Amino acid sequence: MKHTTHADFALRVLLYLRVAPERRASIADIASSHRVSQHHLDKVVQRMSGAGLVTTVRGRGGGVHLERDPASISVGEVMRAMESDFAVVECLGPVRFCRVAGVCGARSVFAEALDAYFAVLDASTLEDIASNPQGLRGALGLVPGVVGN
Repeated sequence: MKHTTHADFALRVLLYLRVAPERRASIADIASSHRVSQHHLDKVVQRMSGAGLVTTVRGRGGGVHLERDPASISVGEVMRAMESDFAVVECLGPVRFCRVAGVCGARSVFAEALDAYFAVLDASTLEDIASNPQGLRGALGLVPGVVGN
């Protein structure tokens, strides 16, 4: 299963905010550190704000900051907020055209696998994935004299 760019960017934003010295940053700063499109990041941050993951403040001194403690934000919550389709096979989705749907065992196997996948993501928090804050700061160019890769 591959997640969308929005889910990937959401995790990048959260990692940045977790390790950013001021904990409030502009979308331009975050985009520059990750070398991604500011336009796409704008959309991602809007969606994250609607999901209660971040707060945005407009104007001078504004920016983006974490809405909650990093230990209370699960990776599973982020994925569910950013993705709309987890049907790894057709029979898990709302529309079923498969001729053997309902009579084969694939649906239950993939549903169980998806449940296990989310169990791992739900048990992992932003704090867990940001367990090397100094390394992340260096990679993002947030340490004076160190340029991100």
